[in-house]
Amino acid sequence: MNIYTVIETAIISDDILIKEKLTAQCLAYCSQNEVSVEEDFVPVIFSQPSYANKCTIVAPKELRTRKDFDTSEGLATLVHSIAHIEFSAIDLALDAVYRYPHMSREYKVDWLEVASDEIRHFKMLDALLDELGFSYGDFPVHCGLFDAANNTAANILDRMAIVPRYFEASGLDVSPQIIKKLDNKRKIPAIAKLIETLNIIYEEEIDHVLKGDKWFKTLCEKEGKDVSVYFEILERYGLLSKHRPHVNVEARKEAGFSCAEIKKLGAKVCE
Repeated sequence: MNIYTVIETAIISDDILIKEKLTAQCLAYCSQNEVSVEEDFVPVIFSQPSYANKCTIVAPKELRTRKDFDTSEGLATLVHSIAHIEFSAIDLALDAVYRYPHMSREYKVDWLEVASDEIRHFKMLDALLDELGFSYGDFPVHCGLFDAANNTAANILDRMAIVPRYFEASGLDVSPQIIKKLDNKRKIPAIAKLIETLNIIYEEEIDHVLKGDKWFKTLCEKEGKDVSVYFEILERYGLLSKHRPHVNVEARKEAGFSCAEIKKLGAKVCE
């Protein structure tokens, strides 16, 4: 089985069922077999994200602020924004396998498992969108995660630092704050379902960041670099000075961050 051809097809498809089927095939194969790659294999640099024909892509500043959750449309904008992050994360997890074929089978299995989780997360949110009378693609989106993937395509250490250890870890900071804002409306069935879904995603995202942390540190050791290079990478991508109103100390510790790192990211206390 040429998993790279299969994964490429999965990445470019905007059909979640195709992504699900092909990801499951690759995970089953990699779990049982060593994966070879043809010597002349060159990963494609994708010119547009898989959702480009499904969603209207705008600059982040053009996205409407999500404050009104009392209407179906207001709640749907929030659900849609989270669903979009999960859809993007599917492609990033698949791309982590596709783009770096020299990595071990353990690495491939880790990121195919992450992709499987992200597919399940998206499907839960998509079902909730449907209940609210909307579909994925009904609201504008930005392509920040796609851009991050392209910007780190040539350097796997940068990819592990920027995608799981920066963007996905930032989700650990934000998710509890969203849940807290929704909590006083949990009597509304759709909001109760969203809170339940967000709690599932939050717990599983800790494991995703931990996998990124594992491979970041493995690569640092292989390349003879100290893990403090993380902050040099963030600086190089203009991410170190980004404002963080809340740093989730406990979740980041579970996900592999040291207290020294967590404090440098803005937490006042970490023990």
